[in-house]
Order: sequence, then structure tokens, then C-alpha cells
Amino acid sequence: MATEKELSDFLKSVEKRAFKRSIYHVRDEEAALDIVQDSMMKLAEHYGDKPADELPMLFQRILSNCTLDWFRRQKTRRALFSNLSDFEAPDDDGEFDLLGNFRSPADSRETESAEDTTRRAQIFHAIEEEVAALPARQREAFLMRYWEEMDVAETAAAMGCSEGSVKTHCSRAVHALGKALKAKGISL
Repeated sequence: MATEKELSDFLKSVEKRAFKRSIYHVRDEEAALDIVQDSMMKLAEHYGDKPADELPMLFQRILSNCTLDWFRRQKTRRALFSNLSDFEAPDDDGEFDLLGNFRSPADSRETESAEDTTRRAQIFHAIEEEVAALPARQREAFLMRYWEEMDVAETAAAMGCSEGSVKTHCSRAVHALGKALKAKGISL
């Protein structure tokens, strides 16, 4: 059984990654914050009595379900109201740092040239754009596997699909990212 401190520490440790994952899906900061907050509340209310080692998987599944619920609500609103512009997500003109845990250009070493710093920033931005452009299930699998560092079984459980589907989604995402980045002249 997770203690209140363990639950609180867990939620603090996942909040930024959960927000970034949500924003890639819904492309609306306020909606992403609501989804993450709702997911955290559901975890605390319904699963706070579970062992601490079960919390990551439970939270990922809750976050996925809350995101799907948001899309369902948006679809219903669009069907009910004729003025769709009130409910469409805004254009993605903000920068969302997929690689936020890595050194940013502002934190670059003194020995690094301005050209290297600029090039790194351009590569990070291109990667973020291409990840955001992936189909939803590929993006979800890719982010869970390579950003959240979940294994195939954990990702499959969180996404509610088979391990084979996770492998397929990840493979397609990696190939699509590689092809898109190569087309932009970026080789990693």
C-alpha cells in the first residue's frame, strides 16, 4: 500500500512528462493540464491504496483513458454545436520541449560554439515537430517506450493493446521519424 508521501512523490515525478505527453495529443495547454490533473485525481481517489510499484502502470492507463475521454467529449461537442471554431484546438505555435530533460541551448557549455548550439536547437525542434506529426497511436507508443522508458509489456498494458501492436507502432514511428528527419537533412 502506497503511503501518502509515496503517492505525492510519484505524482510530482510524473507531472511534467504527463503534461508533455498530453499536449502532444490534444495540442491545447489548458486541456492538457486538465487531463493530467484529472488523471492524478483519479489515481489518488481510486488507486491510492495500491502498492507504490503499481502506480506507474495505473497512472499511464488512467492518463490514456482521460485523453480518450477528452477526444470523445470534443467529438460530441462538435456534433452538437454548429459553431465548431469555439471548440477546435488552437494552432500549435508554441514550443513544447520533447527533450526537456536534455541540456538546452541556453545551458550549453562554454566550449560549444554558437553554431553548434543553434544546430542542436534546430535538431530538437525538428524532432519535436515530427513526433507531434505522428499518428496518435504511434506517437503514444513511441513516447511511452522511448521517453517514459517503459518496456513493451508495460506499454501494451497502458495502451490496452497487444505487445505485438506496441512493437508495430514503435517500428513505424521510428521509421517515419527517421525518414522525415533524413528529408530535412538531419542524421542522428
